[in-house]
Amino acid sequence: MKFFTLNTILLTSLLINTVTQAEPVITGSPKIKNPNALSWPTDLTGGGPKLTDKNSNYVMDLHASIKDCDMVLSTSGNYHMALRDLWYDHYLPAMELAGYPLRTWFYTTSPPISPKQIKKERVTFSNVRGECRPQVAVGPQSIMDQLSLDGVTNGAPVPILRNRGNVLLVQAGNPKNIQSIWDLGRDDVRVGTSNPDNEPGSFGNYSNSIYDIAFNDPMGGAYKADELFNSIFNSTLADKWVAGRRIHHRDVPWLVARNHADVAPIFYHLALYVKRLFPNKFDIVPLGGTVEWPAPLPGNRVATLFAVKITGNWSEKQMTAQEELINAYQSTLFTQLLEANGIDRPEEPVDMNF
Repeated sequence: MKFFTLNTILLTSLLINTVTQAEPVITGSPKIKNPNALSWPTDLTGGGPKLTDKNSNYVMDLHASIKDCDMVLSTSGNYHMALRDLWYDHYLPAMELAGYPLRTWFYTTSPPISPKQIKKERVTFSNVRGECRPQVAVGPQSIMDQLSLDGVTNGAPVPILRNRGNVLLVQAGNPKNIQSIWDLGRDDVRVGTSNPDNEPGSFGNYSNSIYDIAFNDPMGGAYKADELFNSIFNSTLADKWVAGRRIHHRDVPWLVARNHADVAPIFYHLALYVKRLFPNKFDIVPLGGTVEWPAPLPGNRVATLFAVKITGNWSEKQMTAQEELINAYQSTLFTQLLEANGIDRPEEPVDMNF
């Protein structure tokens, strides 16, 4: 089996034919948008990452604590549509067939929380708490580096997917006629992003892409890229820059659908997912190539995710579940699920007992 190293992978992002320059410092802050819901108090306090959010992860009338888990996965959530099919249709049946049925399990599809989740061995969603140590973590290179520094990894991280860069998600019919990255600087265009504090990874991907695409545009350059960047992230206009609070793959489409934002930079596969689910609410503006065949422009960040086994006092069933999930992530089957959802593989799949 072939593992990639930092010398063969450009950290979390692949920059295609790109010249980079540091973008301006962000001195502005987004207007945070939430649904009009009451802020009910929760039962649970203290310890572990808290993923409660009124827009997406708000469970008030299920009160539970999940312990003694057969399998726990802590993963970046943006490829959740492919993971869902892998988990329910193939991974769980495969474990059953192997004589190790998984009866108590959960996985979190959220901003990368695995370092804290592993350390605390818990995560909370409103009144539900999972109190089990994850056996597998999935995230960008920065998360892999942190887990390695924490001394909790078992073996080298395995690259499992590479996205197809970013696009612009707009309201159906594209009423503001947004055609390129430059339109994000217009005074009449409100820009939605992931939360820069709670989701710094995805926000950095999007903000860097905006700047670097402009910088690498033949009509751009440093001065114009600075102007564009400042007009969005350092603007004095009310509601020019808006953001969700916690879970960007749910918050950002909501911002556009509910007319809090006119446009949002977002991973291509997430835009494709919500367009398929809600064809009458969204349209996609490509940033290189076409909607059907994206070809990211120079500066458009293309990110890679990795999977790694986590150390622990695992039972035979837990170790088997851990190994089989890593195998599943490297299978031809997962490649097919990724491709069906607009995502690529960073390497050729290797089927290992799956």
